[in-house]
Amino acid sequence: MHRHTLTRFALISGFLGVTFAPSVQAEPPAPAESSRSLQFDSPISASDVRPHIELLASPQMKGRSGESALVAATYIRSKFKKLELRPLFADDRFFQQIPGVAGEDGKRPIAGRNVGGWIRGSDPDIADEFVIISAHYDHLGVRNGQIFTGADDNATGVAMMLEVARLIAAAEIKPRRSIAFVGFDLEERMLWGSRWFAAHPPWPLERLKLFITADMIGRSLGNLPISTVFVMGSEHATQLKTTLDEVGSPRGLETARMGIDLIGTRSDYGPFWNREIPFLFFSTGQHPDYHTPRDVAELINYDNVARVSGLVLRVAQTVANADDSPEWIDVPDSDLDEVRSLNRIATLLLETGNEQNLNGLQRLLVSQARNKTGQILKRGSITRNERTWLIRMAQLMLLSIF
Repeated sequence: MHRHTLTRFALISGFLGVTFAPSVQAEPPAPAESSRSLQFDSPISASDVRPHIELLASPQMKGRSGESALVAATYIRSKFKKLELRPLFADDRFFQQIPGVAGEDGKRPIAGRNVGGWIRGSDPDIADEFVIISAHYDHLGVRNGQIFTGADDNATGVAMMLEVARLIAAAEIKPRRSIAFVGFDLEERMLWGSRWFAAHPPWPLERLKLFITADMIGRSLGNLPISTVFVMGSEHATQLKTTLDEVGSPRGLETARMGIDLIGTRSDYGPFWNREIPFLFFSTGQHPDYHTPRDVAELINYDNVARVSGLVLRVAQTVANADDSPEWIDVPDSDLDEVRSLNRIATLLLETGNEQNLNGLQRLLVSQARNKTGQILKRGSITRNERTWLIRMAQLMLLSIF
């Protein structure tokens, strides 16, 4: 997925209808001033998240697949118990068993398990409404004798979930709405854990007002020199856009809002997106070590994991305490934030082209992305056709470069 041949790239380009006509280079636009320039100090530190990541991504965990996934699930459950979270599932259980494919005898073995705990809301009028904070804890296991430790994918997300749970559980006054924390299994197997949860929830899904998940929050997109978290999904609920604006960003971290259709379904938000439940997906992006044995704890930016965790905490608290819950928008309005994000990514790719090892066609593609997004930003509006182009360009860059 990380590298394709020139022929493959050209075939994909032709299929998507991307043209490479020359255009006048636009100057990179200055960042727009907004309330999201507000900054705060994250209450979660690198030293808080590091122990979780180092343990889950240790060689002893064997890539958290099969029996080692059960060890990881048991670790998460132990943390939930220590925080005195309530068991989320039936019969006071922290585990939700996920059945596998039926054998010849018709019996379905246990393929994995979701781990869930929750904190009851403080407002009796809305305590039956929920916000979910989640991360998948499984990874690829051992293949051909090599351990895929999955430090960024997704020990970083689990660390976020556990530390946000710790702070909310320790708060003297709990949020008005209830908050559930869910560690999903089998994400690497077509999102089977989250799909099972969404089809067999512990309470009616209409009580779920916001689903939050984080996946890969400890590196940077393509190893670019940026400290940015991409937040996707807010376009489907106006209140979530407002919340992100009002919350701001932890110091040292930029927040880039993007539409989820630029990347499609790539993590556990998928089953909730399909059910039109408001959601937010936090990620710092895919890097060259994605799904390789090189995704190790030594390469994690622990400060960034802590900052993203602090952002998730503040967003979740804001929504859980709001008078009104987010409402789903089926067809969202276009947003220049994602244009601004793609422009910055393209500019950085060109500035660090030697390091990224862009070939000629890739450089032409990225140049077009920078130039056209710069023109859109200079004009201050985006047409429907330009938004279609933006989706194709983002998907093609993800497929062929990162």
